[in-house]
Amino acid sequence: MSMNILKFGLPVIVLLIWLSVFTVDMRQTAILFKFGAIMESDYKPGLHFKIPFINNVRKFDRRILTIDQKPERFLTLEKKDLIVDSYVKWRIKNVAQYYITTEGDENLAGRLLYQNINNGLRDEFGKRTVQEVIAGDRSEIMGIMTARASEKAKKLGIQVVDVRIKKIDLPSRVTESVYRRMRAERERVAKEFRSRGAEAAERIRADADRQSRIIIAQANRDSEITRGEGDAKATDIYAKAYNQDPSFYKFYRSLNSYKDTFSSASDILLLSPDTDYFQFFKDPLGKRKSTTVNQ
Repeated sequence: MSMNILKFGLPVIVLLIWLSVFTVDMRQTAILFKFGAIMESDYKPGLHFKIPFINNVRKFDRRILTIDQKPERFLTLEKKDLIVDSYVKWRIKNVAQYYITTEGDENLAGRLLYQNINNGLRDEFGKRTVQEVIAGDRSEIMGIMTARASEKAKKLGIQVVDVRIKKIDLPSRVTESVYRRMRAERERVAKEFRSRGAEAAERIRADADRQSRIIIAQANRDSEITRGEGDAKATDIYAKAYNQDPSFYKFYRSLNSYKDTFSSASDILLLSPDTDYFQFFKDPLGKRKSTTVNQ
């Protein structure tokens, strides 16, 4: 009899013990219910007890979670459309409040949380122009949104860790107009740089031409001075040579003249026979003979 009691009683005792304990992992948080009402929450990791069939436990992920919604369309200060792709990092801070407001539905919590974030993003983008949003400091917007979303998320028992903007796009109809304006602006800047370059080139070219003319003029002046000095020295040398032997100098000049005059067989020179040009042909000393005229 005792063996039968032990045989059937031991499994029941083990089952009751198994139904009376529950464990909470380090990555989890839990709520203890009694007939559907919250009895206790925010259990620390470890082994805990409950009353079988009276209490039930529901566990939730306490790690940082990510909600990555579809891109949303927002209006800027100039009423321009922007397509913003963002995500939010969050985690459960007050599990009892989280369960009351969202019934523990993670998707519902994400929708409620992102509704607040989208409203905040819409307000922040509405205060800024397209250029300020695209080229400005996005960290300012993200910092404001993180603080604002975290404050509103307290009602949901949620802590917003971070709000990040992944990408900001322009609608196709706006993109083309923005690109046209950017292209026109770049072309204007390029033309301005080209005009400045052309102006600088003209100044450099004019200065180079001026310096070239000055250098050439100085070179011509120096060459004329050198040539004049050379001619003066040559004249002085010729004069000294002529004064040393005037007859030889005269004879030498006449020979050079003969050579230049009769260098070709076809050269013809019509002169009077008694001209001084042929005086060295008649007399080696080049003396001219006097002639008498008959009366």
